Amino acid sequence: MNQSLAAPWEEELANALVQQGCLSSADLARVRRMRDEQGGADPLHRLLIRLGMVSEKDMAGQLARCFSLSSISADDFPDEPLFEDRLSLRFLKEYHLLPLRQEQSLLYLAMADPLDSYALNAVHLATGLECKPLVGQSADIDAAIERLYNKEARDRAARGDNDDDIAEEDVEQLKDLASEAPVVRLVNHLFQKAVECRASDIHIEPFEHQLKVRYRIDGVLQPTEAPSVRLAQAVISRIKIMARLNIAERRLPQDGRIKLRSQGQELDIRVSTVPTLYGESVVMRLLRKDSLALEFNALGVSEDNLRTLQKVLALPDGMLLVTGPTGSGKSTTLYTALSQLNTASRKVITVEDPVEYQLAGVNQIQIKPDIGLTFANALRAIVRQDPDVIMVGEMRDLETARICVQSALTGHLVLSTLHTNDAASSITRLLEMGVEDYLLTSTLNAVVGQRLVRLLCPHCKQGFAPLPELVEQLGLNRLPHPEPVRLYRANGCPQCQDTGYQGRIAIMELLVLSDALKALVLRRTDATSLLRQARSEGMLTMYEDGCIKAMAGLTTVEEVLRVTQEAG
Repeated sequence: MNQSLAAPWEEELANALVQQGCLSSADLARVRRMRDEQGGADPLHRLLIRLGMVSEKDMAGQLARCFSLSSISADDFPDEPLFEDRLSLRFLKEYHLLPLRQEQSLLYLAMADPLDSYALNAVHLATGLECKPLVGQSADIDAAIERLYNKEARDRAARGDNDDDIAEEDVEQLKDLASEAPVVRLVNHLFQKAVECRASDIHIEPFEHQLKVRYRIDGVLQPTEAPSVRLAQAVISRIKIMARLNIAERRLPQDGRIKLRSQGQELDIRVSTVPTLYGESVVMRLLRKDSLALEFNALGVSEDNLRTLQKVLALPDGMLLVTGPTGSGKSTTLYTALSQLNTASRKVITVEDPVEYQLAGVNQIQIKPDIGLTFANALRAIVRQDPDVIMVGEMRDLETARICVQSALTGHLVLSTLHTNDAASSITRLLEMGVEDYLLTSTLNAVVGQRLVRLLCPHCKQGFAPLPELVEQLGLNRLPHPEPVRLYRANGCPQCQDTGYQGRIAIMELLVLSDALKALVLRRTDATSLLRQARSEGMLTMYEDGCIKAMAGLTTVEEVLRVTQEAG
């Protein structure tokens, strides 16, 4: 197969990528213009990969389909190097190819670019064998090449020598190492794989004899293949350079941001580093600008809760609080409410730390405590900006809470978050912080308590009829449900990476302050009594909302119990 034969297939390949949703038409047009300006030296498929427009996984799949080639995964790579005396490490790395096996006069090769006729001819001349290309991903191929053909790395592994020499290098040498092509490709692969896996966070954790990399997928951390521990400093330094952090400072925590494009998606990545015993631990939160669904239905809000929530948002003033632990989707719920309130007739101002998503038409303020721009100081200023709606990222202290209450009293609709376990506990928490009970009952309209549960994979979920004893134990018979009761299992398949789940939705409880609840607040009643009164008025708890979704085949009871720890 030579390059001249590959050219006529470019249109078919490009069209297939667009039709499969791997590439947008606008991005394809931009890459074509860029290639024309550069004289058309690079093939289209190479440019798409290099610019991050298409993932290696998607490109490998389309190349295999268009050219009737077989795909190969890292599990199929050999345990011993082939033709080590004829194929140099430099050549294999440069062309991202790996000899797999020899069958008589035929040599099977894993190649990131099976259309590279020069590489195929070079291997043919070096080995005297006919070459059969199989499509693989360059990151997997490069890792196997390093493992099989890098004698120095093999000898070091055999000696158990994992000493980190990089720590002794000066800053300039560390910068040079972090900018080398293998390290750059390695870090880019971490981001690319995170996008492919739909990860929300990347955790990079150095230990004495290993470097751990884990992705948080649908709220659960999952380990993945990690680089050698000897590359820990280089990988972390590369990330710090991208986030514009001080790579010489390893004793103090640092925060930064990275903006990049991967697989056609615009990513805003929040980077946090903290010093640990064996180096710096790095956690990166991936915010996808193009995939934020600002609709309550997409979040999983039930019809009853949605009707009530719409009435609360239609009120001209007062407070709406969203409560739950970190990672429970509070910010997304607030952004969804803001997108609904953001009309030409309203002025909307937010005070956030950090600003996670940029909303057109909304005045968003980033908190900067180091220069004195705190939540409280920013709130005092924006009240004089004549806003209709104010969103406060978090009520962290009494001062902020009191200004929010005063703002709600003076005709503003205030939205904010609080870290408590459930909706009823938010009221007692504000009272304990020092907010006066009569002010709270005058301003607080409603509290949303929420968690995120994983959605069952539609390709492999399996329904079953639970035993009557289980229905009774879980309290399902007290909830609205179809007859007979059915629950579902998470089996796992290739579509969901054998987890049984794909995506997440919210389970909610919506506590609206009725006159009876306000009377209990004024009497300083505990959270349990407030919850009992709210349930008597028809409020469903998060657990009950989750069980209804489990019976509807959206999630499992195990997931609901995992995040609510309540039974019946």
